[in-house]
Amino acid sequence: MNTIAALADSIIQGYRIQRGDDLSIFLEAPLEELQKGAGILQRHFCGNHVDFCTIINGRSGRCGEDCKYCAQAACHHTGCDEYGFLPKEEILANAKANQDAGANRFAIVTSGRALTGADFEKALDAYRTMKQTLHIDLCASHGLLTPEQLHRLHETGVTSYHHNIETSRRFFPHICTTHTYDDRIRTIKAAQKEGLCVCSGGIIGMGETWEDRLDMAISLAELGIQSIPINALMPIPGTPLEHRTQLDSRDILRTIAFFRFINPEANIRLAAGRKLLPENGATALLSGASASITGNMLTTSGSTIVEDMAMLKRLGLSNQDLGENSTCGPR
Repeated sequence: MNTIAALADSIIQGYRIQRGDDLSIFLEAPLEELQKGAGILQRHFCGNHVDFCTIINGRSGRCGEDCKYCAQAACHHTGCDEYGFLPKEEILANAKANQDAGANRFAIVTSGRALTGADFEKALDAYRTMKQTLHIDLCASHGLLTPEQLHRLHETGVTSYHHNIETSRRFFPHICTTHTYDDRIRTIKAAQKEGLCVCSGGIIGMGETWEDRLDMAISLAELGIQSIPINALMPIPGTPLEHRTQLDSRDILRTIAFFRFINPEANIRLAAGRKLLPENGATALLSGASASITGNMLTTSGSTIVEDMAMLKRLGLSNQDLGENSTCGPR
């Protein structure tokens, strides 16, 4: 495939990019040409639908892991909020507000290697009550859970599990030493075996190479991931990456575009760093990205749902659900 247009056409016809393929075209092609091809693929596989998810920081800070990008690691000194698992009433009120504003799904995200013990039971109770009283789709992000825990989550009505691989296998030890890349892969495969839709992506701008970014995209394709959040590092004071230079918007847009080529049927999801993009991500939503986190992020600011809904209308896109019990992947 010697042109972006030819590659896009072949992907529509069923071809899929494999590990070992020559991927240099994604780094050498003019960005505008790459974006045009990604937009064609997005419209073919995802139509005009954009999935909006929202999150609540259900337990914050005091994490024993050492992920270099994260404000919540106890070994870093970031001044982030520290609190135990939130009261169920606060979580439910937040979920209802997001539902009423038009979001497609809602996730509780918790700090720590894994949510266990009494806090895990509190999470199950919150999900169970949300499933009984709301219609918003439920996602969970609670670290390195066991198959039994994932099964119990699924039983409460959770349909999707979020667990990033963060970067390439090669670069992962440079950003985290308290658990391994394979720990994360095991959790992802256990969630998939349970029947959960897995949302998994990573962060760019941590010092990795373009080849690492391409490798991450291929690894996610090999795992069959249905929702891929792409975060652009927002350096947080007090973390080891606090002095990293923020990525240029064109680098972020190029990454989003080639992720669409390598994972054509997935939801490519805008996440942290959206504000670095032109028009707060509007151009990305027409050239590869078919989903976004909306509202507030964990420890960085996000975009309001009202603003995002207005942007969708302006772009001729929609996040209207097409059915009950949908998952994190494309409709």
